[in-house]
Parts: sequence; C-alpha cells; structure tokens
Amino acid sequence: MTAPLPRLVIAGAASGVGKTTIAVGLIAALRRRGLTVAPFKCGPDYLDPTYHARAAGRPSHNLDGWMMGRDAVLATLAAESAGADLAVIEGVMGLHDGASPVGREGSTAEIAAWLDAPVLVVVDASGAARTLAAVVDGLAGFDRDVRVAGAIANRCGSASHVDLLRRAFAEPPLVGGLTAAADLAFPARHLGLRTAAADTDALIAAWADRVEAALDLDRVLAIARAAPPLALPATATGEPVPRRCRLGVAWDAAFHFYYPDNLRRLEQLGAELVRFSPLADAALPAVDGLYLGGGYPEVHAAALAGNAAMRGSIAAFAAAGGPIYAECGGLMYLADAIVTLDGARHPMVGLVPGVAVMRDRLAALGYVEVETDAPTVLGPAGLRFRGHQFRYSELVDAGEIDLSYRIRRRRGGDVSREGYSRGSMLASYVHAHWASNPRAAEGLVAACAAFASRRDGATS
Repeated sequence: MTAPLPRLVIAGAASGVGKTTIAVGLIAALRRRGLTVAPFKCGPDYLDPTYHARAAGRPSHNLDGWMMGRDAVLATLAAESAGADLAVIEGVMGLHDGASPVGREGSTAEIAAWLDAPVLVVVDASGAARTLAAVVDGLAGFDRDVRVAGAIANRCGSASHVDLLRRAFAEPPLVGGLTAAADLAFPARHLGLRTAAADTDALIAAWADRVEAALDLDRVLAIARAAPPLALPATATGEPVPRRCRLGVAWDAAFHFYYPDNLRRLEQLGAELVRFSPLADAALPAVDGLYLGGGYPEVHAAALAGNAAMRGSIAAFAAAGGPIYAECGGLMYLADAIVTLDGARHPMVGLVPGVAVMRDRLAALGYVEVETDAPTVLGPAGLRFRGHQFRYSELVDAGEIDLSYRIRRRRGGDVSREGYSRGSMLASYVHAHWASNPRAAEGLVAACAAFASRRDGATS
C-alpha cells in the first residue's frame, strides 16, 4: 500500500557529533507538542533505542540494511509507525559510513534512500564556520538518491556563532544550532551509553528544552511532512496466535540486549515470552525454553555468581533437555566463570566449558554471517543468518564442546568456528537478527514446542 508517513532521518557528518542527544531531544520536544513519534535507530544498536523509547513513550526499533534487508526494513517501519504522527530515525556513524567503502550497504544513507526520507545532518561546529556549509553542500550532492534537507549545528561556541552559521548556509538550510553542553552528556560505559532508565529522564527533558529553544521545530516538521507517500507492506491483522510454548527471556540489569523485531517474531510464531531475572529470581519460571540475550553480566558478575539457586535451576533445565539459546552476555553467563578486569573470578552456570575473560579493549566488532554445519535449536544444518559482534570479552580455556557455526566476517571474509553446542543448548558471541532468515526464529519456537510436548507426554 502507498501511504503518507511524515518521516525524518537524523544523520551525522561523522560519529560522535551528537546525533543521539539531538535525536532524543527532538523526539521529546515533538512529543511535548502532542505528537506521537515512532522512533527508529539505524544499525545494530541496543543502547540508543532505550533513550528514544523513554523520550517517545514507545519502543524504538532497529533498521539495519545489511542484517535485515530492504523488505524487512520497510515492514518494520510500517508495523511500528502505525498510528504515529511521524517517524524519527537516528542514523549510525557518518551518513555514508557502512559495510562497504564504495556503496550504501549497511549505512544510514541506504536506509534514507529505501525510505525516501529527508535527512537532517548533524555537524560539529566547534572550531568551524562557513566551512560547515561546504561540508553539508558536499553531502547533499554526494548521492542524489539521498535527500539532505537541512543541517543542525552542534557544539557551537555562542549564540553569535549560531547566527554566523545560519547566514553562511543557503541550501540545504541550517534549521538550528546548539551550544556545547558537556554537563548534559548521557552517561556511558565500555559498550557505549548506559541503558536509559528513570534516572536519565531529567537529562532527556533538558535536551528537549535545548532543542525547543535552538531548532526551528515548525521547519523541521515541514521537512518531515514533505516526505512523499511511501509504498509499505500491509501490516499484520493482529489475529491471536495459538500458544505453542512458553519461552523464558532473561531480562534485568545484566541481560536486556534484544532486538524488538526478534522478540516480535517469536510471539508471532506462538511463543509466549516470560521474563525472568538471573539476578533476582531464585528459580526459573515454568517455561519450555530459554533465551539469554546480551547485556552487562560482567558488571553484575558478583551478584550473578551469588545467585547459586538460579544457576542451578538453569543447569537442571539443560540437564532435562530444555532448549537454551544464548547470545554474547548470555554465553558468558553459561560459561564456567567470568573473570573481570580486576582479576576476580566469578563462577557461572558451567554449561559452556571455558572462562569469559574481560579485556580492556575490543575483542571483536563488526557484521558477521553465520552458517550452521550441524543441527541446533535454531534448525537443521545449513542454516544461514546474519548478525553482529561487539564485545570486550573472549572465551579462553574452552573444553570439549561441539562448534556448530562457521562465521564469516563481513570485512575481510575471515572464517572462524564458533557456536558452542551441547544437547539442546546453543551459545554464541553473535547477536543474530532473524530478519536475515526467519527460519531461525521458527526453529527455536519449534524446539521449545517439541520439548513441551515431550515433557507433557512424559507426565500424562
């Protein structure tokens, strides 16, 4: 269907120019006007969307060209912008930075072109004046399928600096400029921003104040509303799906890195998602499978180690043949132990022989493609899907365990073995996006449903 959808991409001339703070401030400022804003984030990011969600009052969804593909990006936009007055999409890195140095693949520009969405480019104005107009003019002419409709200057030196910049710009125009405010930076840790929570609401409100004062919001809305009608796939009817299984999802301060699209796919396949806390709960709820996502197990290693009852409950579930799928932080939790940067060793569940050792620098970063060479809880051998790695730990002293993945790095094409598999457990450092192959989500739900049937049959 072709439908009007006001929309806007907030991109950057580079990483670190302040896209997130401006995007979050804009979302909150537009919400203050009574508008319903559907927020989105380009790329494989779990943290920025938590700020979008608190600003918008509704979840933020990832749009990743390389992992999801065009059809899934459009389907996600259609489903998650339904009923909204406009969509605000925060970019990743610089506007044209992505998986390829010679094309749009995996970049903000690719998403903007697919969505035919106008782009506002955020530029760092510290130490620059009229040159910024040349930079934005160059971005506007670099790829004619990517419509740069305006610019936002960040970290300006003063109000007079903003006025000078406004006079330097012609087309695309400057829609506003913000002075530097280092004291309002969102708190960060080694994986990026800290997850947004109630204690960040005051910062979000402060950025909304600054955006209201510094940006021409009427002009911004006019740019978004000038986006042409977009051909979008029809959204699901919302018919109830018969429940096939109950899938426990680890969710607390240690584990909360999940793509909402992955969770939605599981629900659409008949999985009832049941959240539990490896930090606080003494035992698993009544479930037919486990999904242990990423997060910060290293930050909470002592508390996870101290909850021996939960660790034992998960080990018993595995011993009974219960399906377990774990990603990154989930893998670390299933290992024998986590060794933190201070050298302390914290015992974990012990299903994956080896120790997750934290490093003071990145151990892996980037897109990967996975092919399974053995049956797993995700399905038969030969399953292919795409994902991403971003971690500061590595598994050392790995013992005897099957490796079910062949992982090909997007850059360089190096192939390695991974995917720690034993019985009905599968653990990996890869954060998978199942839009790249929906059969993986289908396989996980099928494995959980089959376990439920076996268990019910044994107790009947």
